[in-house]
Amino acid sequence: MRFSVFGMCLVLGGCMGVHGNDVWELDVTYESHGSPGERTEFNVSGLGARLEGSESDNRLCDDVVQIAGYLKLEAQKKYYFFWFFESRNDPSTDPVTLWMTGGPGCSSGIALFTENGPCHVNAAGDGTKKNPYSWNSRSSMIYIDQPGNTGFSHGKDDHDEAGVSADMDIFVREFMKKYPKYGKNKFYIFGESYGGHYVPATAHRIFENNKEKEPKINLAGVAVGNGLTNPKIQYQYYAEMAYNSTSAPRRVTKSVYERMKKATPACIREIEICNDRSEPEKAKAACLTALNQCNIDLVVPYTSSGYNVYDMRIKCEVPGLCYDFSNVQKFLNLRRVQEHLGVKKHWESCSSSVYQDMAADFTRGYSRTLPALLNAHIPILIYAGDCDYICNWLGNRAWTLALDWDGKQGFQAAEEKLWMVGNSAAGKYRHYSSFSFLQVYQAGHMVPMDQPENALEMFNSFTSGKQFTSDKQFTFAQVE
Repeated sequence: MRFSVFGMCLVLGGCMGVHGNDVWELDVTYESHGSPGERTEFNVSGLGARLEGSESDNRLCDDVVQIAGYLKLEAQKKYYFFWFFESRNDPSTDPVTLWMTGGPGCSSGIALFTENGPCHVNAAGDGTKKNPYSWNSRSSMIYIDQPGNTGFSHGKDDHDEAGVSADMDIFVREFMKKYPKYGKNKFYIFGESYGGHYVPATAHRIFENNKEKEPKINLAGVAVGNGLTNPKIQYQYYAEMAYNSTSAPRRVTKSVYERMKKATPACIREIEICNDRSEPEKAKAACLTALNQCNIDLVVPYTSSGYNVYDMRIKCEVPGLCYDFSNVQKFLNLRRVQEHLGVKKHWESCSSSVYQDMAADFTRGYSRTLPALLNAHIPILIYAGDCDYICNWLGNRAWTLALDWDGKQGFQAAEEKLWMVGNSAAGKYRHYSSFSFLQVYQAGHMVPMDQPENALEMFNSFTSGKQFTSDKQFTFAQVE
């Protein structure tokens, strides 16, 4: 969620594969059930997987069963930190949702403690308070720090989505092996911002690997909020969002708007070369050029206004991130908190090294991975707060309409309808078959932070297959 003339770090915005001789572990450093002080150890599937757990008093966050630990990819020297919270409702039947914060390089601890997690950190940074709008109200939640060196994770960084998705596929399958009681439940993947890269790539990897890998993952749906998913299309809407969005205040003059429009074609040409894989070295150079050029021409004119790129309604409070997460940083670096979680690393909201390592991946498009899921009737929801600039709703709506899949014509022809929460209009949606786009009113980049009640309603509706409105004709397609 950091911005500079060399790129954006969106919070909420060659690879090493997994070989047969690799050994990985799921090392659980704290588990909130069992006898006090008791630790358990299992060897699973001959893979050198070790599971350790001990009782927690849960004073950190919520009172549900929870697990924290690491997926260890020893051969690759990668150690992924995760924190799991059971559903407050019925964890035996409620879905399990993996949350992937963006960046690249921003910790899912941001979402956990400021958006949709079971608790939020207090202003002093020395404790937490329960979040009544937590997404674990009807779903168990997994928050993971990825790629490597993000948040509490450490080890070798990935450089593209091939590496990220391969590691996340291992993580999900290893988690379900260790905790098979959740394996039969529906599994969802949600993410935000640069999660528009992570989520489609990971979902597609799991979908494809389900054909031959065990355990099978019950992939039931995929969702991205204010994501960067198709840069070629999305960058074409920055000028319009800055000057004439219809949903947020105008933040540039007409002359600046005209300059931005004039600069857009050159930006798009570099993105097109970036996404042409026929000449890898030329493509990589174009990816880096596009990241620099497009942001100078289409993002800097907006940031020069002094307004928040993640919420056009307000000023940028803190350079780079625009939001003050110092209370979260203080809390997660307290000795008692780190001892409780079994971690020994200084936590930062976003990693500049991860961002730099993923820079050549930034303007690549990942909407191309979604048609296979849609055509298999796996529901996909793309939602966007309509006051965000950096991954704005105009660009997200445009790429969903342009996406080639079996239901493209039906989706394009579908009527936009009001999304009602209670008696209030909370947004607009378009839905056809297994695909939905939702414009969320009066929300910025982080919808669960700005509209917590409405975001929870959206999440529960999607993960239960219920309709957005009282229109009984509209329901999400569901995977049986």
